[in-house]
Amino acid sequence: MQNKVSENIIATGKTGQSHILIVDDQLSLLRSLQALLQINGYRVSLAKNGSEAITKLQDDNYQLLLLDLQMPGIDGLEVLEFVRQAKLDLETIVVSGDTSFTSIKEAMRLGAYDFVQKPYDSRELLATVSRGIAHYQQKKELQQTEHSLGESEQLHRFIVNNSPDFIYMLDKQGIFTYVNDKVEELLGYKRNELLGRHFSSIIHPHNAAEIHNFFSEQRAGDRATHSIEIRLLANQSSDRVEGLDNSELVVELNAIGMYRDKDFIGTLGSARNISERKSSEEHISHQAYHDLLTQLPNRILFDDRMNQILAHAGRNGQKFAMLFMDLDSFKLINDTLGHVMGDLVLQQVSSRILGCLRAEDTLARFGGDEFCLLLPDISSKESVAAVAEKILKAVRQPFSINNHQLYLSLSLGIAIYPNAGKTGEALLHSADIAMYHAKANGKDSYCFYTDTMSNNSNALSVEKDLQSALEENQFQVFFQPKVNPSTHVIVGMEALLRWQHPVRGLLYPEDFIAAAESSKLMVPLGDWVLQRVCEEVVRWHKQGLPPIKVSLNISLVQLKQPTFAENFIQTLQKFELQADLFEIEISEYGLHHSEQDVVKELRVLSDYGVSVTIDSFGRGHSSLSYLQDFPVNTLKIDRSFIREIEEGKNQNRIVDGIAMMAKGLKLNVVGSGVENLHQLNYLRDLGCNEVQGYLYSKAISAQETFNLLESRSSDGPHFRLPH
Repeated sequence: MQNKVSENIIATGKTGQSHILIVDDQLSLLRSLQALLQINGYRVSLAKNGSEAITKLQDDNYQLLLLDLQMPGIDGLEVLEFVRQAKLDLETIVVSGDTSFTSIKEAMRLGAYDFVQKPYDSRELLATVSRGIAHYQQKKELQQTEHSLGESEQLHRFIVNNSPDFIYMLDKQGIFTYVNDKVEELLGYKRNELLGRHFSSIIHPHNAAEIHNFFSEQRAGDRATHSIEIRLLANQSSDRVEGLDNSELVVELNAIGMYRDKDFIGTLGSARNISERKSSEEHISHQAYHDLLTQLPNRILFDDRMNQILAHAGRNGQKFAMLFMDLDSFKLINDTLGHVMGDLVLQQVSSRILGCLRAEDTLARFGGDEFCLLLPDISSKESVAAVAEKILKAVRQPFSINNHQLYLSLSLGIAIYPNAGKTGEALLHSADIAMYHAKANGKDSYCFYTDTMSNNSNALSVEKDLQSALEENQFQVFFQPKVNPSTHVIVGMEALLRWQHPVRGLLYPEDFIAAAESSKLMVPLGDWVLQRVCEEVVRWHKQGLPPIKVSLNISLVQLKQPTFAENFIQTLQKFELQADLFEIEISEYGLHHSEQDVVKELRVLSDYGVSVTIDSFGRGHSSLSYLQDFPVNTLKIDRSFIREIEEGKNQNRIVDGIAMMAKGLKLNVVGSGVENLHQLNYLRDLGCNEVQGYLYSKAISAQETFNLLESRSSDGPHFRLPH
């Protein structure tokens, strides 16, 4: 092992690069991480599973291991156990979506240096990798020094006095007979201040009797004290101790009894400062159980607290309330003012709701603009209604954010235990149904769940409304321009479906597409969109407008129809339109779950001349093999990655890796969600072929699209942006 350490140091010194092994069963994530790290100067190797990782760890030297926990076969914890058993000299950073505290704690116990949660922020990941490499190099420097000193008395003295641990010896009465220099840094005591004193003077009174036995250990061998967490008291009169809370230090204690001729003569022990590790564990735990935007509890922590309240209410015959809240028309803020403004609004909304609550209440964010609230031990239905009114009133007050005056409201559904449900899932479902009724009755209000509300009323109502919408022509096709980032010329349009609901107003696809897919109405709805788009394209041609390619979002439900491609082609032929003017967009999720019949439909369309784009690329689980096997022409980078491009920050991003991948596969790249000039310039310099976003235009109606194209037809439809 000493030779391998030396080889590690020499190898790193020669290349100037740290060698990193990434282990994950998602090939797309492996490739994007590889691109991100290589761009930042690291040498990277990949392993697709735990077995391959162990083989590579045996065959090569690495300074850092980026490890997923959840993998088929040999999982991440087993790889960590192998690293520990083999005593491999490297640092391990867990990069995983498994946020359970048990898994995280077990990984830390097995020697993991740090933890990054999926989906990760590229800047956070790079910072964590940098810290891991720095920690590794510090350990190597210490090992080199130890190696050069050899097995001499000087080595022993150096190790003890420069150890990161507080090392001590007690006689059989518990009196300090030796302490190393580290005690002054950690506890603020000079060596001569402790020598001759009883060890109890530095033991925290909490669990003192038990700790006394550990600290003055008399057992030897396997039964001796090993890795026990205790608290020690610092010297309150010393100015050397910094950063301690209440003059306490959390340490990990190892101690063993010393014997001479079978007679106990004292204790040898070491105490390691684990305050930083404890802080890291608390930080990781907070991330695992809280929403990072609002710092509210997330669904995991919410479910845990709900189970506690359920158990307490069941034992004591008490009632409690669950309130499900959804902001009204929040998407309009994102569409008109951008996602940064939307995030600021969500933070202020959560703060206002918290101001209406008691300390024992639990407010959680479930994602998007959805919040859920638990009110334990309620006195009456009226008391819950009073809280609901207070929250509605607080949210109605105008928001002043970045020179914008915003007026918001929310719809609120209430479920009371046990009448509306006896389990957390049942209560949440009831509260959701009640919230939907509040929206249907004009929004900006609350509604209690009652037995007269069918559990299927939401889905049945949407399905019925969808059927009526098709018959009564309530749907509209909007278009969002796709623009060349260098010339600002419009090179395409994305067709986007909107529903002008007679009661709920203008609805977006996320409000009804799931219901359309589950109710089998997606196929006729998709046929209607294609017909409407073709009619509009013919209208453009008749007015002499330049040819513009139009993309349509296609559901996996549509693609699974055996005649989808045939009907698509027949529709184009009926309108006498060329295939190269059309493009279909399929989500990365749909690509991953596609079957052979779906692949066949895509190939028929591609062979006819229709382009294929993978939408929201980077958020799913696709791999290079998928991209090579499917007739794909274009990758559209997910807008969440575009938002990471910020002025004044030079870190390389995931978009760099996607662009490099697309270039290698000879695919076009489209950037969606472009909101400012810095993002535009970055994507243009990266080689992005097309962009779309609010910097140029939001999605606009068919008539507004026609007017836009017609007014700029002389030199090609284009936009003019400020320099």
